[in-house]
Amino acid sequence: MRFLTRSLVGLLLMALTAGILAYAGYLVNTALEARRNAESRPRPVQERVFTANVVTANSKTLTPVLTAFGQVQSRRSLQLRAPSAGQILELAENFEEGARVTAGQLLVQINPTEAERARDVQRAALADAEGALAAATRAVAIAGDDLAVAEQQAVLREQALERQRAISQGGFGTATAIETAELAAISARQAVLGKRSQLSQAQTQADQGRNTVERQTIALAEAERKLANTRLVAEFDGLLSGVSAVKGGLVNNNEMLGTLLDPSSLEVSFRVSNTQFARFLDAGGLLVPARAEVLLEVSGTPITANARLSRVGAEVGAGQTGRLVFAQIEAGAAGLRQGDFVSLKIDEPALTDVIELPAAAVDSEGRVLVLGAEDRLEEIATEVLRRQGNTVIVRASALEGREVVAARSPLLGAGLKVRPLRPGASVAPPTPAAAPAAAPESAARSGAAGFARPNDAGGEMVALTPERRARLIAFIESNAAMPAEAKARTIGQLQADQVPLQVVERLEQRIGG
Repeated sequence: MRFLTRSLVGLLLMALTAGILAYAGYLVNTALEARRNAESRPRPVQERVFTANVVTANSKTLTPVLTAFGQVQSRRSLQLRAPSAGQILELAENFEEGARVTAGQLLVQINPTEAERARDVQRAALADAEGALAAATRAVAIAGDDLAVAEQQAVLREQALERQRAISQGGFGTATAIETAELAAISARQAVLGKRSQLSQAQTQADQGRNTVERQTIALAEAERKLANTRLVAEFDGLLSGVSAVKGGLVNNNEMLGTLLDPSSLEVSFRVSNTQFARFLDAGGLLVPARAEVLLEVSGTPITANARLSRVGAEVGAGQTGRLVFAQIEAGAAGLRQGDFVSLKIDEPALTDVIELPAAAVDSEGRVLVLGAEDRLEEIATEVLRRQGNTVIVRASALEGREVVAARSPLLGAGLKVRPLRPGASVAPPTPAAAPAAAPESAARSGAAGFARPNDAGGEMVALTPERRARLIAFIESNAAMPAEAKARTIGQLQADQVPLQVVERLEQRIGG
């Protein structure tokens, strides 16, 4: 009996001990949870302030400049080819590479002996033909006179026949006399026909003589042309290029001897894209004579010349794109030569109400950062019209008079506070602003326990299910460590159709989801 009593008392004490330990563990857990949820001592949090150069955006009228590269070529050139075959007897003293010649100057003289002999032969043949023509002409005149005499005889014979017939009708004539008169009249008519035939033959010979004279005249002109082709003269003032002739050398007909270039009539051919080409068309689709500046760098010394757009290529070559445009160089472009590779700066049509900014101020999507209230940055979209060198021309009415960040960097974004550096201003030491005094220490270490920071608005966006949205909003409302302003901002983000993924992941890490 005593053993049973002691066993029951031991079990009772063990149960009381386990209960006390369980209660103690509950108290410790409750205390730790209360400590975690209790408000910590507030500690000021400092906001980082960046320094940024800013420029003021003012709209104005600008003339964009298109930069292109092309090659100089002569608008007037002449290939110097041997007009006839033979030996070169004489060359101009300045017939050499790069020499300047004048119009009408003798450049090459080919041996004219054969050409002179052919000319003299044709001249003699022409004289013979002219003599034959003169003889044929005289024969025509004589044949005409013979025909006139024969016709007069025929008339007299006809009159004699008529008299014999009249006498016969009076009874005094005889039949024999009438027959004799008729035979004489017929013979006279036959003589007239013969003389006409002789006149026709003489006229034919005269016609052949004239044709012969004409042919010989043509042949003589051809011989004189061949003789003139033994002389090669300059057709205009210019420079010689590619000279290959030597005195005493034999040349073939049409053999290349050099090229004559006109240095006062130069142009530049260059290629632009279709978009760039469209800027130089007027309302009728014709090329406007825009002004251009041609620049050639020669050992650090620039050679410049003025030019104007003159015409555009008729077709696009195989494997080419864009348009081939020609700019005619104005007179007085000393120093430029055919084949020079030059750069061109072409004035485009003026743009009104545009803003010129540094190229680093605009991102790839045409957005800029502007200075807002309390020196915080705002992002504004612009229309990029031109990019040229280190500047960019944009159009945006919202930028008028605003201060724009001159150079964007990955550290700058919308909502951040900056210390602006204006042109001509001195650099002052940074004075970081203090955050709200109610921010807890744990929030400062962990990003404000899921606070929606200003740069959380960028990045990837996700859509939330109703259950997931309600769970996150409930966690925010139950978080006593989060300021009311941060709560309202975060809940507003969670209630949108698209929520920043970074905010959702931070909140779910805090609640263990």
